Amino acid sequence: MFKKIMSLYENSILYSERPLHVSEQYYIFFNQSEKQWLAIPKSNLTEKELNLLQILYEQVNIPSKHSGKWYEFLLVNGPLPTTSTESNYRIIQFHIKGHVEQDEIESALNGFFSDEVQYIWEDSQNGCVIEEKKQMSLSESELASISDTVESDLYVKISFYIGKLFPLSNQLPNQFRQEKEYFQFAKNHLSGSNIFTFEKVFLPLVAANLPGHIKEKLNKDFLEVFLEDPELYVTIKVFLENNLNASMTAKKLYVHRNTLQYRLDKFIDKTGVQLKDFYGAFTVFLAILLFEYDNLHK
Repeated sequence: MFKKIMSLYENSILYSERPLHVSEQYYIFFNQSEKQWLAIPKSNLTEKELNLLQILYEQVNIPSKHSGKWYEFLLVNGPLPTTSTESNYRIIQFHIKGHVEQDEIESALNGFFSDEVQYIWEDSQNGCVIEEKKQMSLSESELASISDTVESDLYVKISFYIGKLFPLSNQLPNQFRQEKEYFQFAKNHLSGSNIFTFEKVFLPLVAANLPGHIKEKLNKDFLEVFLEDPELYVTIKVFLENNLNASMTAKKLYVHRNTLQYRLDKFIDKTGVQLKDFYGAFTVFLAILLFEYDNLHK
């Protein structure tokens, strides 16, 4: 069947084995029954034809040549992508909710990242940006702005996980796989944010994996208070997330500082926990994360 389709589109390429690299100017489709891959120039297909092919066959994503070495290195146990091992790299993963072409996403990101970064795609929704240390420039707030821009311009949601800086070595694929697990946990279990780091994921991950008797203790001490007074729960959460800054918390909650203080005193009276104490604040925050995780999985 692919041979007939191939005859309809000039410059199409038929593969009997999965190709390692294909130009970004091609759509690639897989025929399960014939075990063949067909690459068709994007310029040759109308939107209607593309939609029909997507229904009939599995559309797959093959790394382009410029990112192929990194793809093989990080995902399929390939060799080091460069002979220079003196540089350090960070990997910023991204996840897209919605349908959009890869070149549109890359074009949008190119407006913010250095021209020297590498992109690799695992599938149509997940990919990453590989930055060398000398290219790094974007902060969490700037990535949040990128996310907002992509959503408004392309009508898809995009979230990011900012990886740590690692030296280029044979350990990097393992470190990348670990960061992928953290990002997957964040996508599945965390809401209210589209920018993640290890620090933001670590405590929720700890709360989700606490031993049963520790979870029971936290729930016993705080669950009833949270369920009894949801407004109090929100107040304490925002207060802790804003580093115990009363002015900022009152502003975000749209309440007077006296109202905020009343709620804080009320929580202290009910639990006996002092929020200004580091250990008290940490314990309460852990209880909040556990409460959110449990509610999400009810």
